[in-house]
Amino acid sequence: MVLAKKDTSTKLTGKQKAAILLISMGPDVSASVYKHLSEEEIERLTLEISGVRSVDSVKKEEIIEEFHDIAIAQDYISQGGISYAKQVLEKALGEERAANIINRLTSTLQVRPFDFARKADPSQILNFIQNEHPQTIALILSYLDAVQAGQILSELPQEVQADIARRIAMMDRTSPEIINEVEQILERKLTSTLTQDYTQTGGIEAVVEVLNGVDRSTEKTILDALEIQDPELAEEIKKRMFVFEDIVTLDNRAIQRVIREVENDDLMYSLKVASEEVKQIVFKNMSQRMVETFKEEMEYMGPVRLRDVEESQSRIVAVIRRLEEAGEIVIARGGGDDIIV
Repeated sequence: MVLAKKDTSTKLTGKQKAAILLISMGPDVSASVYKHLSEEEIERLTLEISGVRSVDSVKKEEIIEEFHDIAIAQDYISQGGISYAKQVLEKALGEERAANIINRLTSTLQVRPFDFARKADPSQILNFIQNEHPQTIALILSYLDAVQAGQILSELPQEVQADIARRIAMMDRTSPEIINEVEQILERKLTSTLTQDYTQTGGIEAVVEVLNGVDRSTEKTILDALEIQDPELAEEIKKRMFVFEDIVTLDNRAIQRVIREVENDDLMYSLKVASEEVKQIVFKNMSQRMVETFKEEMEYMGPVRLRDVEESQSRIVAVIRRLEEAGEIVIARGGGDDIIV
């Protein structure tokens, strides 16, 4: 029964275990896994697989079992955090085995700060943070899902909404100490999961995502206030609120209105590098003769400079924004106030 004993004479590296696992799963599953890896990871893993000569069945079963345990633990973490995963695993596998699995995971796993809050009801979070300093609120919102953060921002007093949006946009990196301190404010009321590393968050993209989740009146109130406080920031946020590719979210009548308003050259430049989905929806709202003319001219246009394309798209987005502000078209946003009945 010597083969039944665990081989403790040599310890396999993570790459060696991954190679053996992929070999055990077969070529079809391994190919699917490769699709999610970088070129460097594929190269390293393939090299490791090529070096595997033979693996005894006991070692293979150990590796598969380890992978299964870690996958289950990660699923539990996604449901309720590390504490929840540890509690469930202890009940299922015992304290020692659960501790080993969690230790293997947490040695490489980074759990995003406020992960527990992203599973909570927005109104519950609002109740706990509404009286906090605007910087504290901005930090928390920048870590939440965009829709969730947008709902909370919509419910905060109007006089602080723009200030919080500005703080999210200006945020760059936050130290672990500050993150830990803020997390502890919610830790006693919700459920906690903690990270001890610098994490990049906030920025203009974050505030754009949040504003895309609020209702139209809240968005306008915040942007109007930002235009007074920081005109350059307000303009940059406006530019990113609607990009050219978002034209697919407009209804047919709005797209036809935009086509009539913009310059043909701008539209041709923009469509030259646009996705197939954008091209189809724009051509769908043109006459057949116009579509043929556009396709013919675009074909003979030849290579175009990226800067020219971006400038053309910016002019089209500006037209769309102007038409929306004039009430001539509607851009679908969160909050439900743009629903047409």
